[in-house]
Amino acid sequence: MRTLSAVITSSTSFGHCFFHRLTLRHSHKTLTSPLAPCFRRHFTPTMAAPEDSLRKALADKQSEVENQGNQVRSLKAGKAAKSEIDAAIEALNALKLQKASIEKDLQATLSSADGSVNREAFRQAVSNTLERRLFYIKSFNIYGGVAGLYDYGPPGCAVKSNVLAFWRQHFVLEENMLEVDCPCVTPEVVLKASGHVEKFTDLMVKDEQTGTCYRADHLLKDFCNDKLQKDLNITAERAKELKHVLAMLDDFSAEELGAKIKEYGIVSPDTKNPLSDPYPFNLMFQTSIGPSGLIPGYLRPETAQGIFVNFKDLYYYNGNKLPFAAAQIGQAFRNEISPRQGLLRVREFTLAEIEHFVDPEDKSHPKFSEVAELEFLMFPRELQMSGESAKAIRLDEAVAKGIVNNETLGYFIGRVYLFLTRLGVDKKRLRFRQHLANEMAHYAADCWDAEIESSYGWIECVGIADRSAYDLRAHSEKSGEALVAHEKFPEPREVEVLVISPVKKEIGLAFKGSQKNVVEALESMKEKEAFALKADLESKGEVDFYVCTLGKNVSIKKNMVKISKEKKKEHQRVFTPSVIEPSFGIGRIIYCLFEHSYYTRASKAGNEQLNVFAFPSIVAPIKCTVFPLVQNQKYEDIAKDISKSLTVAGISHKIDITGTSIGKRYARTDELGVPFAITVDTTSSVTIRERDSKDQIRVDVKEAASVVKEVTEGLRSWADVWATFPHHSSASADE
Repeated sequence: MRTLSAVITSSTSFGHCFFHRLTLRHSHKTLTSPLAPCFRRHFTPTMAAPEDSLRKALADKQSEVENQGNQVRSLKAGKAAKSEIDAAIEALNALKLQKASIEKDLQATLSSADGSVNREAFRQAVSNTLERRLFYIKSFNIYGGVAGLYDYGPPGCAVKSNVLAFWRQHFVLEENMLEVDCPCVTPEVVLKASGHVEKFTDLMVKDEQTGTCYRADHLLKDFCNDKLQKDLNITAERAKELKHVLAMLDDFSAEELGAKIKEYGIVSPDTKNPLSDPYPFNLMFQTSIGPSGLIPGYLRPETAQGIFVNFKDLYYYNGNKLPFAAAQIGQAFRNEISPRQGLLRVREFTLAEIEHFVDPEDKSHPKFSEVAELEFLMFPRELQMSGESAKAIRLDEAVAKGIVNNETLGYFIGRVYLFLTRLGVDKKRLRFRQHLANEMAHYAADCWDAEIESSYGWIECVGIADRSAYDLRAHSEKSGEALVAHEKFPEPREVEVLVISPVKKEIGLAFKGSQKNVVEALESMKEKEAFALKADLESKGEVDFYVCTLGKNVSIKKNMVKISKEKKKEHQRVFTPSVIEPSFGIGRIIYCLFEHSYYTRASKAGNEQLNVFAFPSIVAPIKCTVFPLVQNQKYEDIAKDISKSLTVAGISHKIDITGTSIGKRYARTDELGVPFAITVDTTSSVTIRERDSKDQIRVDVKEAASVVKEVTEGLRSWADVWATFPHHSSASADE
């Protein structure tokens, strides 16, 4: 999810809940997928050294082949003896075989490092299953669909609803947050203040003949990856250069991006026509509010601004106390230039965002000790800059060493880690990457992305940023409302305060229509900047002064502003709160969860691979299925009674009284990720089957619903019920 260039940090989009993932009873039933061995490890390019040496060896061998070929041609031209020519040809063929062997080794190394073939096969298998079982499909499919728009089908809706319900439980309820629901349509003035109107852009290029648009960085990225993966003849130096380009891609200016596109001869992928120079394209959908069209607006690109503009009322609702957090779940819209990667880059998506308001002078957190001992993969900027990989770091160590800026930011990083792993995200394929200095906006104190590894590589799914006081200040300046907090002192304090007094008459004469902008810019100066300006004015009489709202320097003279410090008594401290913002891209999390949960296992006959989604109960679209073993009225009546009990218990379930074999019914529900199946095979007791182990226990008919409820809600583990109830063995479970 894209950030605002140099102005707005990432808004991705992107606990102690009793739910937890079920553990398998038998360790010998390890679940793996033959399609995806590469997804059980990290995609960190650790093969650089052998790749470089193989590329060098290949280049040397190519040179030998060319030299030997020239020798053969020379011998033939000089009409050398046949035996001499044959010997030279034999040597040439031997060199070609050696070259082919090196090419094979290099290709194997590249495939091992990148896993592109395995990735694509795995991704296709997952996507085919998701679309066939209607988890999601292209929107408006009967009309050909629209890129970047998708519909969630019944199981997809259920998964999404479960993820959001757990998000509310884990954050809103457990952290006592204030939840709001704001409109999707936002007046232009709000998004001008936030910086979106000016800076919410991606760089775009156009096919100069057809006008087709492409994201410039995507074209350059695809070119570099294609060369690295498929062109065995590029040198080690060239490969190093291309990898450096990929590493620096997000930091390229329009000019640098355009220069690389021209240097590499990149053209339109569809027509091979030349491309325009890159230029910024604003990603917001523009609209107008009201029939007159006089009020310009946009579909919101994030949900955060609705919280910021309501800060004053939320602060009052919270008893004028800090810290407090407000949360919002809602749709956001971004007019992506060239959407791709399925649910990962779309034009309409669901965001869940938190704005935690805190005193900028005290960013400690009272509950930090609850997450302090967590250890997980972190990727600080120092490791990124030195070319190292992410490593496991304890959270309290990261905060103590200043790797993470403050306790509150660290607390939310820990809570995000718990949220994602309890949803079912693989801990080994989850890391927290710190933004590099050139990625962060000037006002941000620190920013981390929760990245989940998928078949597309590492995907940013949650952004956790300390945005300082930028947002509230921006809206205060634009709206004229003081979005501030107050700290009352027990006794009045004598303090020195900065006093900036613009001489409005002189400024008005000099700047006329821009007077307000200049006055606001002068009044918003920090103490250090103000006294530096004062010193310059006293020594020079006139200095250039940058006014951000005008986007240019203006000339300030000594008679236009007075700057001093005065002593006065204060009964309270008035300040603009800082904001810690965790922002969740729900669709991205769900897609990564699909991939992390997917595996295949052989059918009983061994002639096909059966698809399984190993969703934790908290996520599973259906918690339980109820099957009469055979078509028998007594069994069907019992199944219906159990269904009623499950409904009363609030357990989503599906009853299937078709005559299909029980093995096929198990396989169908495994493909939907249903964790438990109740099979009615007698009138007094039933079996409960666990999806991943395929183990079954036998329980009394009257206990079936309560056992399933306890296990799906995490009150008991499967290992516990396995140890409690009699086991049942059935060959049909393996069909």
